[in-house]
Amino acid sequence: MPNLRLALCQVNPAVGDLTGNARLVRTWTRRAAGSGAQLVLFPEMMLTGYPVEDLVFRRSFVAASKAALEQLARDLAADGLGELPVVVGYLDADGPPQVSADAEPGRGARNAAALLHRGEIVATYFKHHLPNYGVFDEDRYFVPGDMLTVVRLGGVDVALTICEDLWQAGGPFAAARQAGVGLVVNINGSPYELNKDDLRLPVVRRRAAEAGATIAYVNMIGGQDELVFEGDSMIVAADGTLLARAPQFVEHLLVHDVDLPAGPDRTGVTVDAAELAEGLRVVRRAVEGALPAPTGPTSAGPVATGGIIEPVADEAEVWQALVLGLRDYVDKNRFPSVVLGLSGGIDSAVVAAIAVDALGGDRVVGVSLPSQHSSEHSREDAADLAKRTGLDYRIEPIQPMVDTFLANMSLSGVAVENLQARVRGVILMALSNQEGHLVLTTGNKSELAVGYSTLYGDSVGGFNPIKDVWKTLVWRLAKWRNAEAERLGGTPPIPENSIGKPPSAELSPGQLDSDSLPDYDVLDPILIGYIDGDLGREGLVTSGHDPAVVDKVLRMVDTAEYKRRQSAPGTKISMKAFGRDRRLPITNRWREDG
Repeated sequence: MPNLRLALCQVNPAVGDLTGNARLVRTWTRRAAGSGAQLVLFPEMMLTGYPVEDLVFRRSFVAASKAALEQLARDLAADGLGELPVVVGYLDADGPPQVSADAEPGRGARNAAALLHRGEIVATYFKHHLPNYGVFDEDRYFVPGDMLTVVRLGGVDVALTICEDLWQAGGPFAAARQAGVGLVVNINGSPYELNKDDLRLPVVRRRAAEAGATIAYVNMIGGQDELVFEGDSMIVAADGTLLARAPQFVEHLLVHDVDLPAGPDRTGVTVDAAELAEGLRVVRRAVEGALPAPTGPTSAGPVATGGIIEPVADEAEVWQALVLGLRDYVDKNRFPSVVLGLSGGIDSAVVAAIAVDALGGDRVVGVSLPSQHSSEHSREDAADLAKRTGLDYRIEPIQPMVDTFLANMSLSGVAVENLQARVRGVILMALSNQEGHLVLTTGNKSELAVGYSTLYGDSVGGFNPIKDVWKTLVWRLAKWRNAEAERLGGTPPIPENSIGKPPSAELSPGQLDSDSLPDYDVLDPILIGYIDGDLGREGLVTSGHDPAVVDKVLRMVDTAEYKRRQSAPGTKISMKAFGRDRRLPITNRWREDG
């Protein structure tokens, strides 16, 4: 039985950076070669980054992707790595990208994988299943492939597949069984959602059973706008045994030896398209010559590879996702630093702690913006957090500016409350303009859901790390982060006062969130059912929620769509984040409460 040493390169590409991404491939292929690899795998659309969205429609970008692939093949050979087969994702096209209704069938942009060897493109595969749900719009961008590419290397038949091909039954994996392959390679740009790692392994096991073959699943890591990718690459045997699994949220080289069945002698044998699932046809290629001999142990990177990394607790998983999402948004967009308002409350404290973990205290500016209604304990809590985290702390009192407005305008009630929030937003944006910081906004998902924010005030900013985090989860994250700091012998970053006190915007005397909203322990389950679960009023009431409270909450959610449409992007961690996942009309007279 042949043995192949696989190297799964869980790396962090950047959208549009063809040169930098190709450099990553060369660097990690060299590392894989040093570990004695015989087949090296990189994620979906590795060369272009993922998702490229409407860049697909730029002919120059598609041409540059194809040219970069050809150059990469030559560069790997020039690096002395030409004998090592490398699978890499890229953007291809049959003819120019087409978006018109009368576009020629079968021609257009392709989400593609290529196997490179000896300076050439030996084989290509076009993604068959194109997801068109949630954050995915691949029917808009790509034409599906109608072939299964099988490459004979080292005596083993290896099928190439891409991401969604694995999440759908039938298609390439059913065809792989019919084609008699021993290994199915699946390259991914699979975005993170909480507990998705719990779903991923069973899906890989089902496809392994369906294909009757070992599956090598490699996923990218890193942040791309609202999305974050966590890795979780793995190798699963045909019988469902988990052979190896990489850690989440870090670049990693997973190297593992797998025993695979030898491919049959196919001399004179052909397979009709009619014999394969969904009309797929088999295209067979071969890697000529002997593969490099595996040398040394299967170990590289921060931990022993070839082992199995256990998933972490929910709070740890979410925290890592938020840190990575913010870090990559800041660094990939070349912001030198971030600035946020520090109120002394739980939301700004958690955002500040995430920012310090992501960037370091020297790249985070926290600004206390007290008014006449800001309590002394809130000011003290903000200063305490700054001391604990080491961020750049400043104080900018807003009352003189508010008084100047009020001396020239007749305002009262909510207008005065919102004025204070908007003055704070002006100050933060002024610091951004003057010093180049990215402004972080700090509203949680519960507040965004019900519109509990001030447009151009506390909602101002370029990125919101906790946009997709329910308020009750914000508290859990704060407690977890402090406990983790204590476990590691460090200083808990978030003051206990910020965690324990009742939440308040402090825009009027004695104001509390509970004056306007149900308690978050009541509010969040209703919001989760309505937004994440698409439950209507009847379903929520049947679930045990008070009908009057449900009616109030649903009215608040439905009428706040215009605010959410103007909110900053933020890292997606749930199954249904505002923005890419949940798209509702602003002008909308349908109401669940009648």
